[in-house]
Amino acid sequence: MAVTTKQMSLIVGALGTLSFIFGVIAENKKPASGTPITGKDVVICKYPADPTVALGYLSFGFLVASTLAGGLSLFYPYKGKSIPWPALFQSTSFFVFFLIALGSTGLAATMLLWPTITEHKHLVSNVHYNLETSCPTAKTGLLGGGAFLALDSALFWLVSLMLADNAREDYFDDVKGADGVTTDYDDADAVIKGSA
Repeated sequence: MAVTTKQMSLIVGALGTLSFIFGVIAENKKPASGTPITGKDVVICKYPADPTVALGYLSFGFLVASTLAGGLSLFYPYKGKSIPWPALFQSTSFFVFFLIALGSTGLAATMLLWPTITEHKHLVSNVHYNLETSCPTAKTGLLGGGAFLALDSALFWLVSLMLADNAREDYFDDVKGADGVTTDYDDADAVIKGSA
């Protein structure tokens, strides 16, 4: 069974939505801070059990999957017809939205990974020799912002897919015209000349 642009758009949209959902839940479950337990010359930070780190990595994973599906959907040979990639990039609107999709994906990945790795580091390295430590957690708001950017990047991949589909149709119309296949306009012109 051949893959269609509609199926690819559903896959990209679903993966982007999952990334968004996991990112928002990770932001909501993140604790404000840990509880400091003072020992002899050390402070041990005890953090409540929460799924923030796992959800953050899941959100990032679905963002990567959405990006891979989005990139594949642009260059996939639908109906067995492939198009050279330089022909796609001749469309200015496609090129602009492709760059926006890449940029928003990179920013989303940064905003999802940075707090997730920081939170993971806080959980693993919870023994501090600074007796003034307040048991910090990752910066609040980054996971939520990354989740929204993950959804935005999926939407920009979908817009790029629509523009790639238009560029693909234009390319194959030009190829048909170059092969000597006449268009409706040429047929009408020939009829007018023949009757004169």
